[in-house]
Amino acid sequence: MTNEALWSAYEAAAATGGALCARGGDPDRWVAEEWAASGVSIDTRTLSGGDIFVALKDARDGHDFVRSAFERGASAALVSRAPDDTPDGAPLLVVGDTLEGLRALARAARRRNFGKRIGVTGSAGKTSVKEMLRTALSASGSVHAADKSFNNHWGVPLTMARLPMGADFAVIEIGMNHAGEITPLTRLVQPHAAIVTTVAAAHLEFFGTTAKIAEAKAEIFLGVEQEGAAILPIDNEHFGLLRKRAEEAGVRRFLTFGQHKDADLRLVDYALKGDAGAIKATILGRPVSYALGAPGLHQAVNSLAVLAAVLAIDAPLDPAIAALARHLPAEGRGARREIALAGGGKATLIDESYNANPASMAAALALLGAAKPRGKGRRIAVLGDMLELGPEGPTLHASLAPALSAARVDRLFVAGTLMARLFDAAPAGMRAAAAPDAAGLVAAVLGELEDGDIVVVKGSNGSKVSLVARALENNNSGRPKAAEAS
Repeated sequence: MTNEALWSAYEAAAATGGALCARGGDPDRWVAEEWAASGVSIDTRTLSGGDIFVALKDARDGHDFVRSAFERGASAALVSRAPDDTPDGAPLLVVGDTLEGLRALARAARRRNFGKRIGVTGSAGKTSVKEMLRTALSASGSVHAADKSFNNHWGVPLTMARLPMGADFAVIEIGMNHAGEITPLTRLVQPHAAIVTTVAAAHLEFFGTTAKIAEAKAEIFLGVEQEGAAILPIDNEHFGLLRKRAEEAGVRRFLTFGQHKDADLRLVDYALKGDAGAIKATILGRPVSYALGAPGLHQAVNSLAVLAAVLAIDAPLDPAIAALARHLPAEGRGARREIALAGGGKATLIDESYNANPASMAAALALLGAAKPRGKGRRIAVLGDMLELGPEGPTLHASLAPALSAARVDRLFVAGTLMARLFDAAPAGMRAAAAPDAAGLVAAVLGELEDGDIVVVKGSNGSKVSLVARALENNNSGRPKAAEAS
């Protein structure tokens, strides 16, 4: 957060309908009304001095941390009650419900900002597209977006409540685990452009079919501003459903992206050059060639969704295209690191450990297959369970065996009972080790790596396969091969 005022006491009170008050303090000052917040926080561990602390009630009650928030420099606290240990003179903004108070701040932030908003959802690629949009739009103005994947019922209002009045663009990631969750979030954001990156087998445990997932993703169109646009993946099997739902929601402007010959933004050719992608495409019939700092065919397709959004909000296209060369994948989403091996030599880590579903797992394996090991190096896959796939989970894991072979994987390490199905389906010569959990793989993977190897680490966040990625970095004196996306 910056030191500039994001919310004054009176603005926050007007937005939320809350009461400004304080316990004790200097009787000659209006301490409850004199504060101004430079940011908004819900977590004392990451709170910056000057933030207003919002005491949400979730797994833990934020009211238990109000005192800690003030000790860390909070300017005020949004609460539904005054905790007994609130410091003397600490300013409070009291509301009936703190989550609703946060939403009220979000709505007020939206109303006072005159920039363009882009909403992003999809079964994979949401965060990559958000970060790519941050890079592309920063060439033409100030961009507001969450630093992390704040895409749920509190993450979206938090991101919106942090929206500076003068921001030119806002990029908001919107996620879901169940039907109906996107609707209130998109109506809060009211995007000028809404992107569906893809529809794939994610959260099948809660939906049963990808068609039902598509229905849930299509909720994003319910919040689109008048004259706003829907940006759709034309190659996806549920493209027709998505377009129909967008039309039913009142959307009249459409841009499509993908490899299909009828795509408005069409990928014509993709080649991997070093750690970057070389892309040839057509944009509304205009041939373009550009570099993309994030490697992978899936990222090339994502970049077309990004440029479609740039067009949809009437932002300058050519600076956005040029900026994509500077976009680099973030940690857990394809970031590459060169790691110095304890026994000598170097290997390359492709960190895809943040999350996974069958579509993103196949994309990560394709990325590994396109990479060229140095010297006698090998391609190594370290994979954790893909979660929330329901009864089809074991079959979906085993079905990735052809992708392993297509990627020319030399050694396969798996963690979890579901990935054990893929291990059994893989060619015998490829199998290196299987463990019940990620921690059980660390020693085996560390002992396997040789000079020139390229290793991809991929799995659902709950599989904790990121433990392997961190071990490779820390135990082998890893250093970043490229800076992470900003």
